[in-house]
Amino acid sequence: MNIPIQINENSAEPLYHQIESQLRSLIITGQLEEGTHLPSIREFAGSLNCSVITVRRVYQDLENEGLLRTKQGTGTFVAQVEAGDRENYKLTAAREALQAAVQSGKALGCSQEELAELFREALQAIYDLK
Repeated sequence: MNIPIQINENSAEPLYHQIESQLRSLIITGQLEEGTHLPSIREFAGSLNCSVITVRRVYQDLENEGLLRTKQGTGTFVAQVEAGDRENYKLTAAREALQAAVQSGKALGCSQEELAELFREALQAIYDLK
């Protein structure tokens, strides 16, 4: 199975976090449906050109969140995500992404007003495309 994860080697964001957040998003949005059998840790690590330890950590974190379940001897599967949980995960993921963006902007010396204007521009650009 080919899971569409994009790794940005130039990002300051840790590799495991890039993989984890994208995999979480694929599960929460339903792009990876309940019961989907994920690649083995070794296979997934090979396809992403990263260490087995990184993928093991991602799988463990997402299993602890209830998004994945592992069956000994058969593999790792996408767990059932209830509609209310899906909404909570979605909002939490969006909030974290926005907080990270604000942190980056602040670190670069942007004011609150500049960040608010950038946010409005980004919203306009994205929602005008639809």
